[in-house]
Amino acid sequence: METTKKIWFNGKIVDWEKAQVHILTHTLHYGAGVFEGIRAYKTEKGPAVFRLDDHLKRFFYSASCMKMKIPFTLAETKKAILDLIRINKVDECYIRPIAFFGQKMGLSPKGVEVNLAIALWPWGNYLGGKPVKVIISKNIRLHPESVVADAKICGYYINSIFASLEAHDRKADEALLLDYRGNLAEGPGENIFLVKDKKLLTPEKFSILPGITRDSVIKIAKDLKISVREKKIKPKELKNIDEAFFTGTAAEICPIGKIDKILINGGKIGPITKTIRDLYLKTVHGQEKKYLKWLSFVRK
Repeated sequence: METTKKIWFNGKIVDWEKAQVHILTHTLHYGAGVFEGIRAYKTEKGPAVFRLDDHLKRFFYSASCMKMKIPFTLAETKKAILDLIRINKVDECYIRPIAFFGQKMGLSPKGVEVNLAIALWPWGNYLGGKPVKVIISKNIRLHPESVVADAKICGYYINSIFASLEAHDRKADEALLLDYRGNLAEGPGENIFLVKDKKLLTPEKFSILPGITRDSVIKIAKDLKISVREKKIKPKELKNIDEAFFTGTAAEICPIGKIDKILINGGKIGPITKTIRDLYLKTVHGQEKKYLKWLSFVRK
């Protein structure tokens, strides 16, 4: 893993290797923390963070679901992220803010101090960018009546880890989870879109984490006059699709070439996927005036 020199930790800039916590940190044992995955991209005006405000709004919303009071404001957290990019002198990076409870054992985090850390590092496309092989996991997405499905909480990701390990064991690049009703939900760290007759289909907001990249793709598609429908999707519908792709901050726009035994578009990226991906990449690099409002430029 490529690293940078500095991490922001509870309001202080510390060396990467010195950003440490105690072994009895509550969140380490019980998963009661919240995080975000955010990217900064190189533009003609210097590095810019994609949809930073939207990511931080979800970050603070997720914390509220945990009854966690982050000891910094959203504005202070935003400034810390932009400052940290400048300090580390990077043009492009993946950004990981995380809020977590401090030292205490026992399930209840009541009365435990809350920590906020921000790390960033250079990181390419999570899935590589080429059409990926996907398996439908035997693990289902967390039940929406057991968790707050639209919050990004650390402990939830054991569900994703099980699915990812299964995909690895079955020689696939990634997994696809169903919800408890047997409908398509999402990947371990991505949302999914299908293309049928030049129209986009994507699972409805029910048991998924409705990602910010997902929202961006929906807006971009509608601007391109591509119909988008959020609906219940059964696995059998995969047999008749023309294209499929994952979306996510880490994965960006990643074409899917195969799901289980179903070959999609000959295993190649489809035209709708490519059109959306190309426009998305131009957008995050500041090359589309229409979407400049989505960028927070690092340099003052």
